[in-house]
Amino acid sequence: MMKAAAIVQSPWSLNQKPSHYPYKSDLVDGGGFNLSTFKGSSIKIQTTIFPLQKQPHKLEVRASIGNTFGNLFRVTTFGESHGGGVGCIIDGCPPRLPLSESDMRPGQSRITTPRKESDTCKILSGVGQGSTLGTPIAVSVPNTDQRGNDYSEMALAYRPSHADATYDFKYGVRAVEGGGRSSARETIGRVAAGAVAKKLLKIQSATEVLAYVSRVHGVELPDDVVDHEKLTIEQIESNIVRCPDPVIAEEMIKAIDMVRLRGDSVGGVITCIARNVPRGLGSPVFDKLEAELAKGLMSLPATKGFEIGSGFSGSKMTGSEHNDEFYIDDSGNVRTRTNRSGGIQGGISNGETIVMRVAFKPTSTITTLQKTVTREGHETEFRARGRHDPCVVPRAVPMVEAMVALVLADQLLQHHAQCQLLRFDTNLPPANGEKGSENVTLEEAATRR
Repeated sequence: MMKAAAIVQSPWSLNQKPSHYPYKSDLVDGGGFNLSTFKGSSIKIQTTIFPLQKQPHKLEVRASIGNTFGNLFRVTTFGESHGGGVGCIIDGCPPRLPLSESDMRPGQSRITTPRKESDTCKILSGVGQGSTLGTPIAVSVPNTDQRGNDYSEMALAYRPSHADATYDFKYGVRAVEGGGRSSARETIGRVAAGAVAKKLLKIQSATEVLAYVSRVHGVELPDDVVDHEKLTIEQIESNIVRCPDPVIAEEMIKAIDMVRLRGDSVGGVITCIARNVPRGLGSPVFDKLEAELAKGLMSLPATKGFEIGSGFSGSKMTGSEHNDEFYIDDSGNVRTRTNRSGGIQGGISNGETIVMRVAFKPTSTITTLQKTVTREGHETEFRARGRHDPCVVPRAVPMVEAMVALVLADQLLQHHAQCQLLRFDTNLPPANGEKGSENVTLEEAATRR
């Protein structure tokens, strides 16, 4: 592209094209050139043309820092384990949702961390007169029971299988006390945000998210013991291990107490269900609902595996054994006779109960003597002090529920934005618990607006 430093009116037609373009010898200082000689013409025009200076390319690097989750219902958590406090910012929550600070409070028990925190959530913004305002909701929880001296050894040596070494590899600096952002205390912001998401789901679609401990170390709850359609929060919270079966719960508690006394730890599995999920949540290909759920749940500390529906056991079946056959129930609803798909088919919810399982590793920080290395690269031995979970699984139950609720709330908003804006003619029977779609043409919908 060129720009003219001077404009000279030529005597020939504006449609006439010159048969000659400047020679190299016509170049002048400053990067321009003289249009002075045209073949077959006695007319000379002295016009200096300068090339339009190219704008330098702006180097822009976009990196995901990893502290924000969601697209429309967005949550950013902040704070370190032994800093001034932890919390979250919730953006995209619809207005007029009933909400109070009493809705946000995680629990503890004697088999989880001995750290004593009130965990009182303080809503700083986004709520007025008991309802959300549609503006960002800021939630803060102070840290009041820090004991930084318990972590003096961790400043020198890396805890095996913990995030100490990798944080140093990445950042060159880390919060030694309590593990900073890698601590499970970061998840308080998620649980607070999850409480908001749960309320939205309950009011909008009667969706309910429940999680419970289904395995601790070698103690496992059989699949057929819990009726997912009748499971209640009271059953889950009836014991400190958060297992709905009291007999199995006692065995789990004994297994945890046994390793706690010898300074060791164990892992386990949490099963989570989501009932009355609207069909149609999730998108094909990269944003499948199970993929979003897997990302959310695997972002929790200590997670090592994710299953949905039949999970890995489904790989042992044939197609005729695994397929969920459709039928119409007595109310005219489209249902599946079995639920090996786990409530999701083709990456989209089908209206059945979503069933997931998340595996948690044993707590990395233990008081047993272990071999490790120092930050300076010397081999040494290490024995952790401080207050640590012998098993993170019971305390992770509300964390799992929160992440599932956050995914479903985000997907619900996306589904309404894309697929519910315009009515469409569907002859499909409604899914379980849904109202049938009204047959309305686009023209009729336009006149109603």
